Amino acid sequence: MIPITIMSFLFTITFIFFRPNVNEAIPATVGAIFVLISGSVTLADLGKISETIGGAAITIMATIVMAIVLESFGFFYWAAEIIVKKARGSGIRLFWLVNLLCFLMTLFVNNDGSILITTPILLMLLHHMGLKNHQKIPYLLSGALIATASSAPIGVSNIVNLIALKIVNMTLYMHTAMMFIPATLGLLLMVTLLYLHYRKILPHTVPTNISGFWYYNASKGDHPLKPKTSTDSSENRGKTMRNILIFVFAVRVGLFVASYLGIPVAFAAISGSLILLGWRWHRLKISPVDMVKKTPWYIIVFAFSMYVIIYGLHNIGLTQLLIHFLQPIALGSVLNASFMMGMTVSVLSDIFNNHPALMVGTIALTSMGLDPLTLKVSYLASIIGSDIGSLFLPIGTLASIMWMHIVKKGKVKITWGDYLKATWYIIPITVVFTLVILAFWVTWIF
Repeated sequence: MIPITIMSFLFTITFIFFRPNVNEAIPATVGAIFVLISGSVTLADLGKISETIGGAAITIMATIVMAIVLESFGFFYWAAEIIVKKARGSGIRLFWLVNLLCFLMTLFVNNDGSILITTPILLMLLHHMGLKNHQKIPYLLSGALIATASSAPIGVSNIVNLIALKIVNMTLYMHTAMMFIPATLGLLLMVTLLYLHYRKILPHTVPTNISGFWYYNASKGDHPLKPKTSTDSSENRGKTMRNILIFVFAVRVGLFVASYLGIPVAFAAISGSLILLGWRWHRLKISPVDMVKKTPWYIIVFAFSMYVIIYGLHNIGLTQLLIHFLQPIALGSVLNASFMMGMTVSVLSDIFNNHPALMVGTIALTSMGLDPLTLKVSYLASIIGSDIGSLFLPIGTLASIMWMHIVKKGKVKITWGDYLKATWYIIPITVVFTLVILAFWVTWIF
């Protein structure tokens, strides 16, 4: 039982690391099947696992549907056009605006969606501007780091965060009340450090003419990527996009209101997605049937399979080792709990990926006998380790693995060395700062 479970976990993680072009649900499913065969997870456990990830999976799927609808309207391209105009030819101003876009994308969509949508757009934009390879790296790398780390302030931007919320029985509203300020301050520190690191590489001026921006070289057989949403005038198009933005913001706020009122968050997310789908059908005459093909259903399979594997590790005693190591420290003080849980999950994330690291850490927390406040702080510290500390290496999160694959396909050379030149000191500083702020913030508000 024990050897098969451990080998299944190691196989799954290794395959995901070294085969990023293969759908991650495939190795996770294979690993989960072997764990079930080994007997470390029972059929009764599968019921508990389904109950734990069900709401999180539905919420994330509904959010992704909204992102696909927004793409149909051309919303993301419109946002990129606004950024170019607001930059007014300044490479430095463009840097800050790109990172703001990535931050907002994660808050309004989710971290994986932010990476998958913004990275190709940024690659096209930077290529069109004629920037050299080394000049593209600051925009692409900082955008990826901010997009991934921005899932920390609100739990709804990351499926593993939502699963962990369910495990510790914490509401989305409470998560945000305790986490938004510390995590956002941490993000501000991170982007400032990234700017200081890249300030000498950033071009002083960038082109402002973006005509033809959305089209690849037709001679290479590429197809135009700009969505043909309508023939509206520029003024009407801008009004439509602003209305969409207001609606999406209202839906996002509605998730927290639902959490506060005790209404299932998944219900609010589904309602918002259905309304937006109906709006698209009315405006663009696009049937909702296309969502069957476009929605990445494999995310549910991946999340379920990974939790099966982690639950198997829990059942064979792995979490007991973590409890033995962390419990004496966590019981010391809120600051100790914050620092030790955050750093532990950071290290585990960079070695094994943040999905299993956060799940293992969260399951361990629930068995430590911590008082309610220390439990909440320890959980939030784990989120910081999972969402920010995991960025030390490019294999720490699925989002960063996908990002490396996308930029490689986009013919931008970013090596591990390029990545680590920035992250080796920026990520540890950001994590320590955020964990300390978290401990003091929570102590102050409670």
